[in-house]
Amino acid sequence: MTQPLLLASTSPFRQSLLEKLQVPFATAKPNTDETPLAGESAEALVQRLAEDKAKACAAEHPDHLIIGSDQVCVINGNIMGKPHTVDKACEQLQAASGQTVTFYTGLCLYNAATQTSDVICEPFHVTFRQLDQGEIRRYVEREQPLNCAGSFMCEGLGIALFDKLEGRDPNTLVGMPLIALCDMLKKQGVSVL
Repeated sequence: MTQPLLLASTSPFRQSLLEKLQVPFATAKPNTDETPLAGESAEALVQRLAEDKAKACAAEHPDHLIIGSDQVCVINGNIMGKPHTVDKACEQLQAASGQTVTFYTGLCLYNAATQTSDVICEPFHVTFRQLDQGEIRRYVEREQPLNCAGSFMCEGLGIALFDKLEGRDPNTLVGMPLIALCDMLKKQGVSVL
Protein backbone atom coordinates (compact mmCIF):
# COMPACT_ATOMS: atom_id res chain seq x y z
CA MET A 1 0.00 0.00 0.00
CA THR A 2 1.32 3.41 -0.91
CA GLN A 3 -0.70 5.34 1.67
CA PRO A 4 -1.51 4.17 5.18
CA LEU A 5 -5.15 3.39 5.91
CA LEU A 6 -7.10 4.91 8.80
CA LEU A 7 -10.56 4.00 10.04
CA ALA A 8 -12.25 7.11 11.44
CA SER A 9 -14.15 5.10 14.03
CA THR A 10 -13.58 3.34 17.32
CA SER A 11 -16.57 1.03 16.71
CA PRO A 12 -15.54 -2.57 17.37
CA PHE A 13 -18.08 -3.64 14.72
CA ARG A 14 -16.51 -1.49 11.98
CA GLN A 15 -13.02 -2.54 13.06
CA SER A 16 -14.04 -6.18 12.82
CA LEU A 17 -15.49 -5.61 9.35
CA LEU A 18 -12.36 -3.88 8.08
CA GLU A 19 -10.20 -6.70 9.49
CA LYS A 20 -11.94 -9.04 7.02
CA LEU A 21 -10.03 -7.32 4.19
CA GLN A 22 -6.69 -8.23 5.82
CA VAL A 23 -5.11 -4.83 5.17
CA PRO A 24 -3.20 -2.96 7.87
CA PHE A 25 -5.03 0.02 9.32
CA ALA A 26 -5.05 2.32 12.31
CA THR A 27 -8.10 3.82 14.03
CA ALA A 28 -8.94 7.26 15.33
CA LYS A 29 -11.99 8.72 17.01
CA PRO A 30 -13.49 11.52 14.93
CA ASN A 31 -14.98 14.48 16.74
CA THR A 32 -18.10 15.28 14.74
CA ASP A 33 -21.51 16.67 15.48
CA GLU A 34 -24.02 14.04 14.33
CA THR A 35 -27.08 16.29 14.56
CA PRO A 36 -29.21 16.09 11.39
CA LEU A 37 -29.70 19.33 9.48
CA ALA A 38 -33.22 20.70 9.03
CA GLY A 39 -34.91 18.88 6.16
CA GLU A 40 -31.92 16.59 5.57
CA SER A 41 -32.79 13.19 4.10
CA ALA A 42 -31.42 10.00 5.62
CA GLU A 43 -29.25 9.45 2.54
CA ALA A 44 -27.80 12.97 2.66
CA LEU A 45 -27.26 12.72 6.44
CA VAL A 46 -25.20 9.52 6.36
CA GLN A 47 -23.11 10.69 3.41
CA ARG A 48 -22.39 14.03 5.09
CA LEU A 49 -21.50 12.40 8.41
CA ALA A 50 -19.30 9.73 6.79
CA GLU A 51 -17.33 12.45 5.03
CA ASP A 52 -17.24 14.69 8.12
CA LYS A 53 -15.86 11.81 10.20
CA ALA A 54 -13.15 11.07 7.65
CA LYS A 55 -12.15 14.73 7.28
CA ALA A 56 -12.14 15.23 11.07
CA CYS A 57 -9.13 12.91 11.29
CA ALA A 58 -7.21 14.41 8.35
CA ALA A 59 -5.28 17.09 10.27
CA GLU A 60 -3.54 14.46 12.42
CA HIS A 61 -3.22 11.98 9.52
CA PRO A 62 -2.37 14.12 6.46
CA ASP A 63 -0.93 11.29 4.35
CA HIS A 64 -3.64 8.68 4.98
CA LEU A 65 -6.56 7.22 3.11
CA ILE A 66 -9.29 7.73 5.71
CA ILE A 67 -12.48 5.68 5.91
CA GLY A 68 -15.56 7.30 7.41
CA SER A 69 -18.92 5.57 7.82
CA ASP A 70 -22.27 6.39 9.35
CA GLN A 71 -25.60 4.57 9.50
CA VAL A 72 -29.21 5.37 10.27
CA CYS A 73 -32.34 3.26 10.38
CA VAL A 74 -35.55 4.55 8.79
CA ILE A 75 -38.88 3.21 10.01
CA ASN A 76 -42.03 4.55 8.32
CA GLY A 77 -40.12 7.59 7.08
CA ASN A 78 -38.64 8.42 10.50
CA ILE A 79 -34.89 8.37 11.12
CA MET A 80 -34.00 6.24 14.14
CA GLY A 81 -30.63 6.66 15.76
CA LYS A 82 -28.95 4.65 18.48
CA PRO A 83 -31.42 3.99 21.30
CA HIS A 84 -28.96 4.30 24.26
CA THR A 85 -31.61 2.94 26.70
CA VAL A 86 -33.45 -0.35 27.06
CA ASP A 87 -36.86 1.36 26.88
CA LYS A 88 -35.95 3.25 23.69
CA ALA A 89 -34.57 0.04 22.13
CA CYS A 90 -37.84 -1.75 22.90
CA GLU A 91 -39.81 1.16 21.38
CA GLN A 92 -37.73 1.02 18.19
CA LEU A 93 -38.17 -2.73 17.82
CA GLN A 94 -41.91 -2.45 18.47
CA ALA A 95 -42.12 0.14 15.67
CA ALA A 96 -40.14 -2.22 13.38
CA SER A 97 -42.26 -5.29 14.16
CA GLY A 98 -43.88 -6.59 10.97
CA GLN A 99 -42.35 -3.75 8.93
CA THR A 100 -39.71 -3.46 6.24
CA VAL A 101 -37.09 -1.09 7.55
CA THR A 102 -34.35 0.57 5.51
CA PHE A 103 -30.84 1.09 6.78
CA TYR A 104 -28.79 3.74 5.02
CA THR A 105 -25.05 3.47 5.41
CA GLY A 106 -22.83 6.31 4.26
CA LEU A 107 -19.27 5.47 3.29
CA CYS A 108 -16.45 7.88 2.51
CA LEU A 109 -12.88 7.22 1.47
CA TYR A 110 -11.01 10.48 1.92
CA ASN A 111 -7.52 10.91 0.51
CA ALA A 112 -6.00 13.37 2.97
CA ALA A 113 -2.98 13.96 0.73
CA THR A 114 -5.04 15.06 -2.29
CA GLN A 115 -8.03 16.27 -0.24
CA THR A 116 -10.47 14.30 -2.41
CA SER A 117 -13.46 12.26 -1.31
CA ASP A 118 -15.35 9.30 -2.72
CA VAL A 119 -18.74 9.14 -0.96
CA ILE A 120 -21.70 6.79 -1.39
CA CYS A 121 -24.88 5.77 0.41
CA GLU A 122 -25.73 2.08 0.43
CA PRO A 123 -29.29 1.00 1.39
CA PHE A 124 -30.16 -2.32 3.01
CA HIS A 125 -33.73 -3.52 3.65
CA VAL A 126 -34.76 -5.63 6.63
CA THR A 127 -38.21 -7.16 7.02
CA PHE A 128 -38.95 -7.88 10.67
CA ARG A 129 -41.10 -10.75 11.88
CA GLN A 130 -44.21 -9.86 13.84
CA LEU A 131 -42.77 -9.58 17.38
CA ASP A 132 -44.58 -9.49 20.69
CA GLN A 133 -43.47 -7.31 23.58
CA GLY A 134 -42.04 -10.25 25.53
CA GLU A 135 -39.82 -11.31 22.63
CA ILE A 136 -38.62 -7.75 22.17
CA ARG A 137 -37.86 -7.23 25.87
CA ARG A 138 -36.02 -10.57 26.16
CA TYR A 139 -33.98 -9.82 23.05
CA VAL A 140 -32.95 -6.35 24.27
CA GLU A 141 -32.07 -7.63 27.75
CA ARG A 142 -29.96 -10.48 26.33
CA GLU A 143 -28.07 -8.62 23.59
CA GLN A 144 -28.08 -5.02 24.89
CA PRO A 145 -28.09 -3.37 21.40
CA LEU A 146 -28.13 0.12 22.91
CA ASN A 147 -25.43 1.59 20.64
CA CYS A 148 -26.81 0.13 17.41
CA ALA A 149 -29.01 2.00 14.93
CA GLY A 150 -32.29 0.07 14.84
CA SER A 151 -31.72 -1.59 18.23
CA PHE A 152 -30.36 -4.93 17.06
CA MET A 153 -27.15 -6.72 16.16
CA CYS A 154 -27.65 -8.90 13.08
CA GLU A 155 -24.32 -10.62 13.66
CA GLY A 156 -25.72 -12.05 16.89
CA LEU A 157 -29.14 -13.03 18.21
CA GLY A 158 -30.72 -10.21 16.20
CA ILE A 159 -30.99 -12.55 13.21
CA ALA A 160 -33.95 -14.18 15.03
CA LEU A 161 -35.91 -10.91 14.65
CA PHE A 162 -36.00 -11.03 10.85
CA ASP A 163 -38.20 -12.47 8.16
CA LYS A 164 -36.09 -11.30 5.20
CA LEU A 165 -32.89 -9.38 4.39
CA GLU A 166 -32.29 -7.59 1.07
CA GLY A 167 -29.22 -5.72 -0.07
CA ARG A 168 -26.04 -5.76 -2.12
CA ASP A 169 -23.65 -6.44 0.76
CA PRO A 170 -24.58 -8.00 4.13
CA ASN A 171 -21.69 -6.12 5.76
CA THR A 172 -23.66 -2.92 5.13
CA LEU A 173 -26.15 -3.93 7.80
CA VAL A 174 -23.35 -4.28 10.37
CA GLY A 175 -22.09 -0.80 9.54
CA MET A 176 -19.76 -0.66 6.54
CA PRO A 177 -20.29 -1.81 2.93
CA LEU A 178 -17.08 -3.70 2.17
CA ILE A 179 -17.86 -4.37 -1.50
CA ALA A 180 -18.11 -0.62 -2.13
CA LEU A 181 -15.02 0.02 0.01
CA CYS A 182 -12.98 -2.44 -2.08
CA ASP A 183 -14.04 -0.52 -5.21
CA MET A 184 -13.07 2.80 -3.62
CA LEU A 185 -9.69 1.49 -2.47
CA LYS A 186 -8.97 0.12 -5.94
CA LYS A 187 -9.59 3.60 -7.43
CA GLN A 188 -6.87 4.85 -5.03
CA GLY A 189 -4.44 2.17 -6.19
CA VAL A 190 -5.02 -0.19 -3.26
CA SER A 191 -5.88 -3.73 -4.29
CA VAL A 192 -7.09 -5.80 -1.35
CA LEU A 193 -6.08 -8.98 -3.16
